[in-house]
Amino acid sequence: MDDKRYLQRLIKEGEHQQQDFKYRIDDARKLAKSVSAFANTAGGRLLIGVRDDGQMSGVRSDEEIYMMHQAAYRYCRPEASIKFDTYHVDGRSIVIATVPPSDRRPVCALSEDDKSLAYIRIADENIVASPVHLAIWRESQSLQGTVMTYTDAVRKFLDVLEGQRLTLNQIVRRSSLPRPKVIALLARLIRFHVAQWDYVDQQFLFSLLEQ
Repeated sequence: MDDKRYLQRLIKEGEHQQQDFKYRIDDARKLAKSVSAFANTAGGRLLIGVRDDGQMSGVRSDEEIYMMHQAAYRYCRPEASIKFDTYHVDGRSIVIATVPPSDRRPVCALSEDDKSLAYIRIADENIVASPVHLAIWRESQSLQGTVMTYTDAVRKFLDVLEGQRLTLNQIVRRSSLPRPKVIALLARLIRFHVAQWDYVDQQFLFSLLEQ
């Protein structure tokens, strides 16, 4: 398959959880958000030099190529794995940056004020990861086994979530448990497939899985 047909096939898919279009690269830090989101979720690819409507405009300068590398290797912590492939169509160059899922989550993107934020990919959006996601990743990196004891606090926590879909703040208020305790419990219950999270109306909602 030639470059043009291959790119047309990808573009026809549109933007989705594992694919994003970038018309131009004028800020490596913004690109780092997409790299972070793909690395922290299921991986994905950036089609650089492609407009939102799917038109192939091409990468315009070596400066854009430089910023692509900066996004992965300077503005992501830890450095994200990323592979760049260049395709040529009608005198234009399209770069596909492929980002595999990371085994060192969270991969954070540095903001303009040098704050580290981790992103996840939901549908075609890059969303700042919740404190619960950070706790899940932190636990998954631990070499120690995870044990959960059915204490009064856990029982109270489960009673609050029973039949509900609640935000983190709502759970904290209704349970009267310390916020760090609620985050840790949610992370553990999600890892044990007892609870789940959804992203609805630009907020994370947590609920119990039906057993």
